Amino acid sequence: MSRILAIDLGGTHYRAATAFTSDPSLVATLETGPAPRDRATFLALVERLLAETQADRLGLGVPGLARGTLCRWVPNLPWLDGLDLSVALPAVTVGLGNDAQFALLAEAKAGAALGAGDALLVAIGTGIGSAVLAGGRIIAGAGGGACSFGWAAADLEDPGEDVSGWLERHASGRALDAAARSIGLQAGEELIAAARGGDARALAALDAPAAALGTALAGAVGLLDPAVVILAGGVARALDMLGPKISAALDRQLPPHLRGVPLRAAHFGSSAGLVGAAFAGAAGSDWRSMND
Repeated sequence: MSRILAIDLGGTHYRAATAFTSDPSLVATLETGPAPRDRATFLALVERLLAETQADRLGLGVPGLARGTLCRWVPNLPWLDGLDLSVALPAVTVGLGNDAQFALLAEAKAGAALGAGDALLVAIGTGIGSAVLAGGRIIAGAGGGACSFGWAAADLEDPGEDVSGWLERHASGRALDAAARSIGLQAGEELIAAARGGDARALAALDAPAAALGTALAGAVGLLDPAVVILAGGVARALDMLGPKISAALDRQLPPHLRGVPLRAAHFGSSAGLVGAAFAGAAGSDWRSMND
C-alpha cells in the first residue's frame, strides 16, 4: 500500500490531499492556497508536500492539456507548459491530466458514473470543461485536447472568438450571471434562488442558458450514446432548476432511442478533481483505463 499526494491545481488556487492506493477515494485534505506564480515555486511546493507526506505517488490535475507526464498547454499557468514531471520528479510515479478528466475519473471509479462504460461529464463554472468515458476509457484525442466542449456551437451566425467558445458564452456561470443582471439581480446564485422561489422572471431567464446547453449536449449524446451525463461545477448545485429545461432541449434534438439519458450531479461535488487526482496517482500514466 503506497501513499499518494493528490493536487488539484487551478488557475488561482490549489488543493492538496493524501490518499492510499488501497482506496484513493478516501482523500484527506492537507492544505489549500494560492496557485504558484512560477515553475520553481510550484516544484518547491510539490517537493515539500512529498517529503512531508512521504508519498511516492503524485496525481496532479491541471486546467489545460497534458500528454503522459508532460504539461502541454495550461493557459492560466503558462509556466507549466513544457514541464515533464517524470524528469522533474524522477523518483515519483506520476498521474497527470486535465482537471475535468480527473473529475470524470473519480465519478467513474466511485461516483455518479460507477459501472458505466460510457459517460459524459460537463464541468460548468466560469468556463466549461468536459470529459468523455467511452468503452471504459477516458478519451484523450490526438493531442490531449479531446472533449473541449465549451467550444461546441449551435449558432451558424456566431462569429466565434479566440478566448471563449460559443457554449461558454451562452451557458457557463458567466452566462447565468448575465441572465441575472438582465432582470436586476447581481449573480447567477441569486437567479437560481429566485427561480426556486417561483419568480416568473427568474424562471424565464434560465430558459436561454438551459436551451443552449441542452441543444449542444444533443450533439454529444448523438455522437457518443452515453449511459449518463454528469454535471459538475457550480451549476450542478442548480440541477433541480436547470435539469428539466436542459433535458427538454436535449430530447427535442434527439431521436426516440437516444432520449431520456439521465442527468446527474457529480457525486463528489467540488472535490471530484481532487479525488480523481488521487486515483490517477494510484494508477500512474495509464490512469485513463477503468479496467485496471
